[in-house]
Parts: sequence; structure tokens; C-alpha cells
Amino acid sequence: MTTLLQPEVRHRNSFRRRASARTALSRTLAVVIGLLFLVPFYYVVVTSLNSAGRSSSVSDILLPHWQWGNYARAWAAAPWPRLFLNTLLIAGATVLLALATSLLAGFAFGVMRFRGRGLLFGLVLAVLMVPSTVLIIPDYMIANDIHWLDTYWIQIVPWGASVFGIFLVRQFFLGLPQELFDAAELDGAGRLRMLWSVGMPMVRPALLIIALNVFMASWNSFLWPFIMTQNPDVQPVEVGLAAFAGVDGTDYPALSAAVVFTTVPVLGFFLVLQRHFITGAMSAAGGVRG
Repeated sequence: MTTLLQPEVRHRNSFRRRASARTALSRTLAVVIGLLFLVPFYYVVVTSLNSAGRSSSVSDILLPHWQWGNYARAWAAAPWPRLFLNTLLIAGATVLLALATSLLAGFAFGVMRFRGRGLLFGLVLAVLMVPSTVLIIPDYMIANDIHWLDTYWIQIVPWGASVFGIFLVRQFFLGLPQELFDAAELDGAGRLRMLWSVGMPMVRPALLIIALNVFMASWNSFLWPFIMTQNPDVQPVEVGLAAFAGVDGTDYPALSAAVVFTTVPVLGFFLVLQRHFITGAMSAAGGVRG
């Protein structure tokens, strides 16, 4: 009997060793990939602590020289408290507007039945095919005609609708049983009531993904506010980074210091919400497949 069980025991041990090896390999690859993603940020941190012009040797690139005065100089170069408040206002308002439009349009395209629904949804998706840089000049002319230049409105309203958000919410609604909405309609619920009480709780993971994506995109936006605004009273933090480029060159240590203290809040925001982000992403993937 013992002789008969030996091959099975050896097979189990071999399987466990292979599983352990695969687990160790996957963890090692994850650590290596994570370190590779951290290399650019580490280089920025090192540059922010070095003296100007000291980047010729390997030690200058890999080891900081602890010039903390670069951070004081960077903080004094722009009205950062005002820029941070502007960014939070713009990003927060853009997220709320994008969530509202994505939820309403996604519900209409995913649940409601009306003539031309497929054509209209195709036109919405066609917006993704148009490069945003192509529209900057006509957008600037329109903003000038309606007197929106140098305002918060020009930084919020044009980005208040997310094509990706509409698509994602629609896919979630298409994956839900139609009987849920039929039962709500039989109970006398209107469209908005069905959306608020039945639809929105079901698509919460999609809304979380949209909120995080829109917030990150708004926080990191540079070209649009740089072109549409000139007044620091309404500009975001990314535009404030342009203060370090002048006719005499770029102050890279101060610029790197500014990049560090403008990136840390977003990094902390993501680390705090990473569990919800991953959970929402997995649920969103299932909703898209459905």
C-alpha cells in the first residue's frame, strides 16, 4: 500500500514545488516591475536635492546631495497654495460633472429604448477618434467669443463629459437584468427614480473608476489650462511648473522639487484609495465583458 501511494505523494510534492516556484517568480517580477516604475520618481527626488548643474557623474544621478534649499526656492517661485486650491476646485467640479453626464447618458444608452440609439452612441464613440490637439485652436476661438478665457469654466465644462465614462456605465447597465427596471416601472417609479434607486447602486464600481480617472486627468492637465489661462488666480498646479523655465534656462533642481510636492498629494490619494480602485477595476472589467 505504501508503495502504491509513493508516486502520488511524489506528484503532490512536485506540484507544490512548481506552484511555489511560480509564486516566487511572479512576486519577483512584480517587485522588479514596481522598482522600474519608481526609477523616474527616484531620479526626480535625487535631482531635487542636488545643486544646479551637478548631473554629470553617476553619483550625481543616483545619490542626493541634500540641498533642501531647492524646496524653499521652488515654493517661493509660484503662489502654490492658490494653485493647489484652484486644482482641487477644478478637479472636484470636473469629477462631479463627469459622473452626472456619464450616469445619465449611460442609463439612456443602456436601458432606455428609443429610435436612433445605436447611431447616437456611435457618434459619441466617434469623439475618441478626434485628436484633442486638433481642436485646440477652434476651442480657443470659441472660448474667446463667449468670454471664458481666464476662467474656471473653460477648465471644467469642456471636460465634464467622459466618453469612456459613458461607455463604461452603458456596459454595466447592459449587463443588468432588464427585469429589475421592469419591476420598478410596475411599482410606479419614473426614469429618474429608477436611475437613482436601482441603477446607480448597481454601477457604483464604474462610477468609482470614472471619478479616479477624471480626477487624475484633471490634476495632471497642463496643455489646456496653459493655453486657455494667463491669470495665476485661476491656474492649476501643473501650469505653475512653467515658472521654472526662463530665458536663462530651466532651474531643474527647483523644478524637480516642485514636481515632488505637487505629485505627493496625488500619490497619497491613490495609495489611500488603491483597494477601492482595484476592486472597482475588477468589477468594471466584469461589467464590460457582460
